[in-house]
Formats: sequence, structure tokens, C-alpha cells
Amino acid sequence: MGHQVIIFDFSLIRGLWEARVKKNKERQKKEKERLEKSSLEKEVSSNIVLCLAIKALSILCRNMVEQNSIFISIYTILFNLQEFPESLKDHTYLKEWHVSNTLIQTIPDYIALFQDLRVLELSNNQINHLPVEIGHLKNLKVLNVSFNNLKSVPPELGDCENLEKLDLSGNMEISELPFELSNLKQVTVVDVSANKFHSIPVCVLRMSNLQWLDISSNNLRDLPEDIDRLDQLQTLLLQKNKLTYLPRALVNMSKLSLLVVSGDDLVEIPTAVCESTTGLKFISLKDSPIETIVCEDTEEIIESEREREQFEKEFMKAYIEDLKEREGGVPGYSNQGDLKGLLQPKPF
Repeated sequence: MGHQVIIFDFSLIRGLWEARVKKNKERQKKEKERLEKSSLEKEVSSNIVLCLAIKALSILCRNMVEQNSIFISIYTILFNLQEFPESLKDHTYLKEWHVSNTLIQTIPDYIALFQDLRVLELSNNQINHLPVEIGHLKNLKVLNVSFNNLKSVPPELGDCENLEKLDLSGNMEISELPFELSNLKQVTVVDVSANKFHSIPVCVLRMSNLQWLDISSNNLRDLPEDIDRLDQLQTLLLQKNKLTYLPRALVNMSKLSLLVVSGDDLVEIPTAVCESTTGLKFISLKDSPIETIVCEDTEEIIESEREREQFEKEFMKAYIEDLKEREGGVPGYSNQGDLKGLLQPKPF
């Protein structure tokens, strides 16, 4: 028999959610007050400090290069940083950028100079577009631009032939991907959740090595009948869409080990999926009524859709990790008590 986990609601994690939102609001309030008090001189000073930090880092990085180090990174977490400093282009030997929680809106054109770049982690910023120069990053393996303000993706991204992980989740507005991304034959992980896709992009169906696809929280109404061409796919996350049925082609995907769906509109599920003998874990979730949760202290309805999506993604990630850790697999039926046990060892 397949494994079906039915989650009726998130009431058991309400307290956890409320504490999380309260803490986040307090942080936002303090940050707003700090920014209001910040003068132009302080902002300039912050950029000067950043430049000095980069210069100091460059000395360390050069030493690491001389020692044949394969790991060189720049970590920048400054809430009031609004753009990358020009001085950064003097350090093209960097192999990783990790820049998050800033006010940066654009990726500089000079990124094309960073031919050794392997990892580009730019989550939770204000980036509104990807430059076409990103296609020059032939050695790029990881691109994470989740929870930004992107509305589209340039075709030039398809030139990043060594890309292995692509995360475009939480941008809320992306509705299609260029066909040129079909050239990304090394990609194993694609996360396009929390956007506006009405169907699985054709280019994704042509990513022959794809193992993980998260296209949850979109506007999918059906799945392509040839979805089984993704014969290497192991994890497929479809929750929070508008699906009414699942195609029988899913049965042909011999490596598929985890399938997550949700929605009251889903009325047709192939029996072979539920009774799979290949070890497929089939999980059916009820759509979360989380938008109606009210904070007891503030008595304000949580309105941030992006904040909800981030929370639910973390929840699902913890849930999937827990499934992988269980040696005996998941039970045939899991009630709310099981959720409580799941969350206790993995607090958010």
C-alpha cells in the first residue's frame, strides 16, 4: 500500500507561528526605527566599512588561492545595503557570493567577470531582474534568487551549462520560463514554488537529470500527460495548486519516491499511485487555513503572503527531512499528534 498522510489543519503549530510572527514584527519595528534614525553619513559609512571588509577579505582570499583552496566566499548581511559596491569587481577570483536580507535591487553587469563563480546565493533581497550577463557564468552550479521581486528569467540563463540547482521560489510573479533553459542538462533540483505557473514549463520537462521539482503554491490545473519523461525524478511537490486529477503517467516514474499534493479539488487519483509497490510515499495535504490565523497579542490578521510561504516551505522541508530519517518509512495514516511529534525536535 502507498502511504497517505492527511493533515486537516495547522492548529497545533498556531502557537509556534504566532511566536514567530511576533518576533519578526519586533525585528521589523526595530529595523524601521534604526533606518529612520540613520543619516546619509551612516549609510556612506556602512558602504565604506563594507569596502574595507572586502579589501581585507581579498588578502585572505588570495592567500587561499595560493594554497589551492577550492572554497572562497563573500558573506554580506547588511539590511541597509542597496547596491553592490564597484570595488567588488576587483575580486573576480571569488567562487561564491552569499548576499541576503538587503535592499539590493539589481545584480551588477560586471558579474560576467566572475568566471570562477560556483555559487550565487541571493535570497531575500529586492532583486527585480536577472542581467543577461548571467549567461557568462559557465561554471555556476547553484543559483538561488528565491524571495525576491523577479517577474521573468532571461533566456541567457540557459547558457549556464553546469548549473545543478535552480531556486526561483517565492518571487510570486514568475509565470513562465524560457525554452532555452532546456539546455540545463546538469540540473537536479528546481524550485519554482510560490509563483504563478499555470503548467509545468516545457523546459523543465526536458531537464533529463532532474531529481527534485517543487512547483507547489502555483496555479496548476493539470499535469502534462508526458510527465513521465522526467524518469530521474525522485521528489515532486505539488501542494497548494488547483489540480483536479493526477495523470496515470506518474505510475511509470519508477524513481519517484515522494509525491505531495493538496486541494479539495483533487477528485481523481490513479489507484496504482496509492497502491504503489515501488516505495512511493504519497502524501495528501489539506490546504492550510493559515491566512485566517490571528495573533493573540496583536489581534491582527497575518497578511504577508510571502511570509506565509516562507514558513510553510520551512515546515515542508522539516517534514520531508523527518521522513527521510525514519528507517521504517511513514505510517499509513498520520494524525495531528504525529505533526506535533515531528515539530518538537525541529523548532523553527
